Amino acid sequence: MTTGFSSNSCRFADYFVICGLDTESGLEPDELSALCQYIEATKFRDGARGLASADEGENFEQSPLRRTFKSKVLAHYPENVEWSPFDQDAVGMLCMPKGLAFRTQADTREPQFHSFIITREDGSRTYGFALTFYEEVTSKQICSAMQTLYHMHNRFNSYDISRDTLYVSKCICLIAPMAFPQACRKVLQQLHQAVSSPQPPPLPLESYVYNILYEVPLPPAGRSLKFSGVYGPVVCQRPSTAELPLFDFPISQVFELLGVENVLQLFTCALLEIQILLYSQHYQRLMTVAESITALMFPFQWQHVYVPILPASLLHFLDAPVPYLMGLHSNGEGDRTKLELPQEANLCFVDIDNHFIELPEDLPLFPNKLEFIQEISEVLLAFGVSPEGNPLHSQGQAKHWGFRSTDMVTDRRNGNLASSPLNSYLLRENETIARLQALVKRTGVSLEKLDVREDASSNKDLKVQCDEEELKMHQLNIQVREVFANRFTQMFADYEVFVIQPNQDKESWFSNRDQMQNFDKASFLSDQPEPYLPFLSRFLETQMFASFIDSKILCHDDEDKEHTLRVFDSRVDKIRMLNVRTPTLRTSMYQTCTNIDEAEKAIEMRVVKIDHTALHPHLLDMKIGQGRYEHGFFPRLQSDVLSTGPVSNKWAKRSAPAQWRRKDRQKQHAEHLYLDNDQREKYIQEARNLGTTIRQPKLSNLSPSVIAQTNWKFVEGLLKECRNKTKRMLVEKMGREAVELGHGEVSITGVEENTLIASLCDLLERIWSHGLQVKQGKSALWSHLLHYQESKEKTDAAPAGLGPPGLIHNTERRKSDAGAALAPLKVSLIRDMRHIQNIGEIKTDVGKARAWVRLSMEKKLLSRHLKKLLSDHELTKKLYKRYAFLRCDDEKEQFLYHLLSFNAVDYFCFTNVFTTIMIPYHVLVIPSKKLGGSMFTANPWVCVSGELAETGVLQIPKHTQEITFECQNLGKLTTVQMGHDNSGLYAKWLVEYVMVRNEITGHAYKFPCGRWLGKGVDDGSLERVLVGELVTPNSENEDRMCRTPPMQQSPGMMRRFVTISPNSKPKLNTGQIQEGVGEAINGIVKHFHKPEKERGSLTLLLCGEYGLVWALEQVFQHGFKSPRLFKNVFIWDFLEKSQVYFESAEQREVTPDENWQTRVRHFCRFMRAINSTSRNIGKDGKFQMLVCLGARDHLLHHWIALLADCPITVQMYEDTALIKDRSLVNSLIRVLQTLQEFNITLEASLVKGIGI
Repeated sequence: MTTGFSSNSCRFADYFVICGLDTESGLEPDELSALCQYIEATKFRDGARGLASADEGENFEQSPLRRTFKSKVLAHYPENVEWSPFDQDAVGMLCMPKGLAFRTQADTREPQFHSFIITREDGSRTYGFALTFYEEVTSKQICSAMQTLYHMHNRFNSYDISRDTLYVSKCICLIAPMAFPQACRKVLQQLHQAVSSPQPPPLPLESYVYNILYEVPLPPAGRSLKFSGVYGPVVCQRPSTAELPLFDFPISQVFELLGVENVLQLFTCALLEIQILLYSQHYQRLMTVAESITALMFPFQWQHVYVPILPASLLHFLDAPVPYLMGLHSNGEGDRTKLELPQEANLCFVDIDNHFIELPEDLPLFPNKLEFIQEISEVLLAFGVSPEGNPLHSQGQAKHWGFRSTDMVTDRRNGNLASSPLNSYLLRENETIARLQALVKRTGVSLEKLDVREDASSNKDLKVQCDEEELKMHQLNIQVREVFANRFTQMFADYEVFVIQPNQDKESWFSNRDQMQNFDKASFLSDQPEPYLPFLSRFLETQMFASFIDSKILCHDDEDKEHTLRVFDSRVDKIRMLNVRTPTLRTSMYQTCTNIDEAEKAIEMRVVKIDHTALHPHLLDMKIGQGRYEHGFFPRLQSDVLSTGPVSNKWAKRSAPAQWRRKDRQKQHAEHLYLDNDQREKYIQEARNLGTTIRQPKLSNLSPSVIAQTNWKFVEGLLKECRNKTKRMLVEKMGREAVELGHGEVSITGVEENTLIASLCDLLERIWSHGLQVKQGKSALWSHLLHYQESKEKTDAAPAGLGPPGLIHNTERRKSDAGAALAPLKVSLIRDMRHIQNIGEIKTDVGKARAWVRLSMEKKLLSRHLKKLLSDHELTKKLYKRYAFLRCDDEKEQFLYHLLSFNAVDYFCFTNVFTTIMIPYHVLVIPSKKLGGSMFTANPWVCVSGELAETGVLQIPKHTQEITFECQNLGKLTTVQMGHDNSGLYAKWLVEYVMVRNEITGHAYKFPCGRWLGKGVDDGSLERVLVGELVTPNSENEDRMCRTPPMQQSPGMMRRFVTISPNSKPKLNTGQIQEGVGEAINGIVKHFHKPEKERGSLTLLLCGEYGLVWALEQVFQHGFKSPRLFKNVFIWDFLEKSQVYFESAEQREVTPDENWQTRVRHFCRFMRAINSTSRNIGKDGKFQMLVCLGARDHLLHHWIALLADCPITVQMYEDTALIKDRSLVNSLIRVLQTLQEFNITLEASLVKGIGI
């Protein structure tokens, strides 16, 4: 039916444009693009052979035919439409991004179609569709100008005006509000055919252009539309509001050009907002890949700079220090290595024509990548597309589809093809298929189901209204898109649970938007399967995820929701109903897409029965003689008839232009925002630009001031991003530290911390790449550091201390009596660089820069080092252009100030990541001053243990009592075992504490002791296990102002006055003791409830201050009789007496029951093992060992029960003792039983020499 359309639909196309050579102004070189090319070229001149080849980039040395000349917009119809103002600069640049091209009859002159996109300030988009073809140059002046240029260029095979025909490129273009590339290509090709075919078209060209501009509407949502081109019908269709958004580019082409594996890697980069640069000599390929990748992201939307076709004159935009997705045109000759890209540390480079992709380092895997690849491959195979990709095919698309629709189906019927298409002759040699088959075996998926589908064409009942090829494209598109969309609906099926609804009014929410958390990332991640975490933790930090959640928060009901959000939410609801499982229960089972058929049916229905037919083109009211034109030339059309549309047609005036519709949107927002107009305007802008500085560079002929202004925006954006990142990292970290003090719940995971630090490294790389003069190496930051190192080493002789620093002499150190600690490490940027350069495992510049940032963060020197680096103004001037971020003084100062805030917290981001490197450690033993440590004659030793490894026994020189050694990274240090060999006359040693320092990171640990080591003093111990804590620098003698809360206190002090002399011990009452035991057990339970990567040191919880050993010591100390004034009695003495009693009871066979016997046997076995150890540990050390082993083997509660009933207890304890109180003992047993569910693994240092 021919139809008038509803009032709010709008025109299919807004403008018809003609671009080309303006014969009046003649040949103007396109200076900007030529200059860019020239600069590029001169960089390589001194290298190899310079630029001999004529095609190698337009520059002043090129043959005139290959040079770029300015193209002009010759005409556009109508002059202007209010809802979409005509942007002459942008259209001119994007229709012919490389300007005019000249050819002679000897060159190929095939018409080329490409599409482009113009993004406006407010984020709204307009699409352009351009057909470029060649026309003969009729102007004599231009021909002779070309000949003159050739003579100046003195080429032999030059253009000869008498012999050759000169052709120049021209372009016709449609500017449209929606992307229908297939329909627009047909319209333009038929218009071109009308002027190039021998027969004139049925009507003047004006009739067809008028028709497409004024009489063809956009198809309404969920409907199809048919209209007439010059020679044949054109069909387009638009999805309904319940389907995936409109997308009309051929996705199959992307998979053919790149292959599934590469597409998925590129997709992952886009989701993580990594800078992406597409590279191809075909404009349409750039556009198809960019649009496909962003369409597959549904429901998320790319939030940053998006320029699928970057005009030659805007190459300096590759300098942009923000995430971008840009397409760069290659001229087909140049090699990838000749591309000078400002920054590659965080760049994904896609060479589309060569099936090749370069990825940034440490890109995480997309969740369920293998199964996902298999699912996509099955869809592609069913359409005869090879999952490995086949760049050759994508040129001959029609042949390719034809193969699928006929041969394969008939072959299948004739039995020529095996029942599984994977065995088909096409695919036998294919590697991916081999990998898939292996995967299939593993996962047990049957490929018999995978069917080369018999398509609609073989189903004779359906009369399809569009080309078969186009239907295939739509079917493949929707299938692949559904598979991708299904991944997100599965991954984020219960995202709504974690959205944090703001508790203040919307206005203050907007003003504080940057600081607000809108999603409970930690809880969401804690529910995810482990393999998803590296990807998801980074994805949740992206702008696109934040914007998606923001739009969710802003939309209270369905009417408000943006289309994508509404569709996504309805799918999520469906999955929830299907899965009816608890909303938080996670599974990493791969769920394939189930709604493909339904989506496909909707498309088929629309093309079988066309919903609307537009008016046919008709004769216009033109004067006689108008509308004639010369064969082979596309004429300027009659602007008077094309300037306005029909008045009668009720939709043609488009009664709801865009800005009114925008006002509706604003009204809706206003209704639930209660903001006044100005604020509302500001909010809409803010919401759009949240976190993004520039969506698309202004496509105009750029003056230096415009470039400066753009760069200024970048500088402001970088500073804002830096402020937000540091704030976010601090909040996470402070949250974590507050928890270690016992406030609140833990909120940051190791994975998340790594993600935040990696994104900080990316930000630093972007800042250091901004405004670089000349690029060297892949990391701009490391390159700057190397320049600095070089200049400094010239000025100073290299500092001596390269390896581990030598021993520090006593005289130098012991200035203050109290703080006899380690001499501070020298702060040196160069030395830290050397540490990194000495690590053989790190091979790349990007890796070295990241390691250096991590090390500086851990040493709390990042801001100080970078300040030092930038204080060399001469160097900065030499390396950076005037507009670079690093040369904007105020911003630079603020940036360093933000980084300074990291010093408030402790990071272990270097130690925890580089676990296999060699690190020098320095150990210093501090004996007690008061009791003559100088007389000590024995030979001391230590053994240092950390979370990752331990050192083995290290002898310490007794006169200096310090040592430096190198060993593999021990991780965070946990214990020091120390002792001596009891030799010499005076083998008694009172040790105050031990200091151990990591000489690379500067982390120093203090291990308090405060006990004697020697026979006949204290508990007779010759060795002890000390538990340590990290010491913050300067805390010895300065106020602890910037002090981070310590992780745990050390054990030594409390135990010291509990055991050295029982008379002086603090009297704890039974309530306090019970509380102590409860706290200690509670700490251990909490430890095991944390994710494995976040657990602290279990040794601290067992043997640290107020740990389990201390708590049980208090239990046994309570009411303990002290027989004589001068003799210490230790708990171990009581335990030994009990052991003797139990052993004799066993021999006398006084055995109450079987259970009792087993318990007694265990107890005695452990006592014997500990007593017969070769180690010289004292009585308290033995008690500690017994408690640790009892906790490990879940025997403590049995032993407490045994000892409470033992007659020895009656002798050695007062009547009021806790151990004699039945009810208290029972509650103690119940508390200790809670340890039974945990698998306690003891650090080797605690149980050395015990073979149980």
